[in-house]
Amino acid sequence: MERFELYILGCGAALPTPHHFCSSQLLNVREKLFLIDCCEGVQMQLRRSRVKMQNINHIFITHLHGDHCFGLLPLLSTLALLGRTADIHVWGPVGLQSVFGSQIDYFCAGMTYTVHLHEIDHTTTSVILDDRSLTVTALPLRHRIPCVGYLFREKPLLPHIRRDAIDAFGIPLSQINNIKAGMDWTTPEGDVIPNHLLTTPADPPRSYAYLSDTLYTPELAPQLHGIDLLYHEATFLSEHQNLAQQTYHSTALQAAMMARECSARQLLIGHFSSRYTDENLLLREAQSIFPNTILADDRAPKPIDITTSRHVDISKAPLNNP
Repeated sequence: MERFELYILGCGAALPTPHHFCSSQLLNVREKLFLIDCCEGVQMQLRRSRVKMQNINHIFITHLHGDHCFGLLPLLSTLALLGRTADIHVWGPVGLQSVFGSQIDYFCAGMTYTVHLHEIDHTTTSVILDDRSLTVTALPLRHRIPCVGYLFREKPLLPHIRRDAIDAFGIPLSQINNIKAGMDWTTPEGDVIPNHLLTTPADPPRSYAYLSDTLYTPELAPQLHGIDLLYHEATFLSEHQNLAQQTYHSTALQAAMMARECSARQLLIGHFSSRYTDENLLLREAQSIFPNTILADDRAPKPIDITTSRHVDISKAPLNNP
């Protein structure tokens, strides 16, 4: 099955720590790379992840707090130094153009490619990108400044062709894509083999949602129903709920409530406050009501395979970090 996987490049909150970078992730959808938030040092993390940063064509910024976007300008400059020629698209809420437009003009003058800045209406849900692989929907979040989340939904895949059918009916390789697209096969003897005997159903489309820096927002749950993997910020424990409310953040318990509300297959929590030296406290709080929760970890050597989240029996999920 083609890739649908997530690299955690940063999972800490605003205050730097020796343990985590600030917020940034990379989503690989069928070898198309989408960067979500862009923390300081993101280039180093991309190098460590062994991904080709030149293949990033879209960058999605949730909001214009520094821990989510201070790495954007250095990354754009590095891509130019690497000889990039393809245009790149940067998406973000109102203010993106005024904050970064002049900086790009000044620091990236003479770049070998064009940066397109797209400002999103942060007050409503809207589809902002629709290509052959997926759709990207912007979701209104509730933070101290304009902030958007992002929902990535894969387009339906083609059915699988049966290997035994290829051998039995002598189907040439040149016709496999036509059969996947729905064509029947006619044998040299003139017998018509219906398509349903040649194929098996396609794998269901996969989905991922990124909800960063927000108050608990259950009204978004219907749009996220059945999501394979939900990332939700979990800056604080419930004992600090007053602080979460004051700073427009969420607790680990609220993140789990959101996952339960939208019937997510798996919950990923991050944006950890530096006040917690043991993030398993946050994990256990979330798992108390949504067992299939895992911690974001920007030191993990491998990406998260979002495909596997739909194969987990939530009722039997262990109460520890996989």
